Amino acid sequence: MRLVLVGGGGFRVPLVYRALLARRGLGVDELVLHDVDAGRLAAISQVLRPDPGVRVRLETSLAGAVADADFVFSAIRVGGAAGRVADERRALAAGVLGQETVGAGGLAYGLRTLPAALELARTVAELAPRAWLINFTNPAGMITEASRAVLGEKVIGICDSPVGLVRRACRALRIPQAELQAGEVVADYAGINHLGWLRALRLDGRDLLPGLLASDTALASFEEGRLFGAPLLRALGAVPNEYLYFYYRRAEVLAALAAGPTRGEVVRREQEEFYAAAAARPAEAAELWEATRRRREESYLAEARDQPRDAHDLAGGGYQEVALDLMQALSGGPASRSIVNVANGATLPELPPDLVIEVPCRVDGTGAHPLPVAPLELHQLGLIASVRASERAAIEAIGTGSAAAALRAFALSPLVDSTATAQRLLDGLLTDDPALARILT
Repeated sequence: MRLVLVGGGGFRVPLVYRALLARRGLGVDELVLHDVDAGRLAAISQVLRPDPGVRVRLETSLAGAVADADFVFSAIRVGGAAGRVADERRALAAGVLGQETVGAGGLAYGLRTLPAALELARTVAELAPRAWLINFTNPAGMITEASRAVLGEKVIGICDSPVGLVRRACRALRIPQAELQAGEVVADYAGINHLGWLRALRLDGRDLLPGLLASDTALASFEEGRLFGAPLLRALGAVPNEYLYFYYRRAEVLAALAAGPTRGEVVRREQEEFYAAAAARPAEAAELWEATRRRREESYLAEARDQPRDAHDLAGGGYQEVALDLMQALSGGPASRSIVNVANGATLPELPPDLVIEVPCRVDGTGAHPLPVAPLELHQLGLIASVRASERAAIEAIGTGSAAAALRAFALSPLVDSTATAQRLLDGLLTDDPALARILT
């Protein structure tokens, strides 16, 4: 079986490779790493431990990489860390939040990424028509929804935030990991990527979430409990995905970002140091990567926290595990249950059927099939609708070449405070990105 990882020079690729080696039963005998940056590919290849069971091939040609693939993992970052820094700083200069997948930063990143994501989808459709495309590329919901216009049900989006939240909540409730792994715990989680809520956590038919929300000790024992605080969680009656901090605590995040470097600036510095050191000392690449990875995980979402992450926080979902669980079920293994990004259908009837949502699904050889979840509450529906309307305008902008649709994307975002700010953000983006300016007229 051939697995292609597009964005194969990316920093997290060794995590996928390690997880793959631990799952011999998947039957992957060739891993193709594709990246437009040959230097990054070479550096990452030095981190990988050679294994006779899985041949690793490096490719800078997208067509050469994708041809005859069985599975394609998409983890591209158009513009690299420098593009992220520009997106974040442009937003902050306009007085709004600029996180890479949320608000103005997420829209800028999405607009820049969509052309490459659609090119990938068309290449897969032409050269690997039997392949499943598993999308890691952020903003994952937007990119997955756009890619479905080309590949339909053959593209599924993933994120490790929901499964990480479920695991941490189970740990706070002292639910044995064996019961969680055996599928005996049923989570009611619903939303869109980086905008969802854990509304129930059932074991043997009994919802344990009210007990979690009632316990100060339990809430203080895991990341989301500390992040949002007991009063807000009890008021919501649910535990939000960590990214909702950018909506619920916007003022605090803006103040934190004004006092120091952005997350993009931290990541860019760390990555530049790693890739330069790995090129100069390839024999030490694995050690350099491990040290950099640890620092990166410890500083994740630092703008939303006032204390270090502990070992349990660091042990999140692991997007490589989510991807391989999905791959195993899709390739004929036992059916599984995963929280992934798929078309809504009739799951949440208050939303359009073709809108991509993030909910628990039963995954088997025919695809990912949403499981029943409770209806959305009004505040959840409103936030989802406004964010996805903004993202859909961005998809329309790239599909039609309409600068007016791009302006509408920024103007509709609940994290952009005025149409004047929206225009400033779009003008700045088009000035910074001539390639995008040639698309949007």
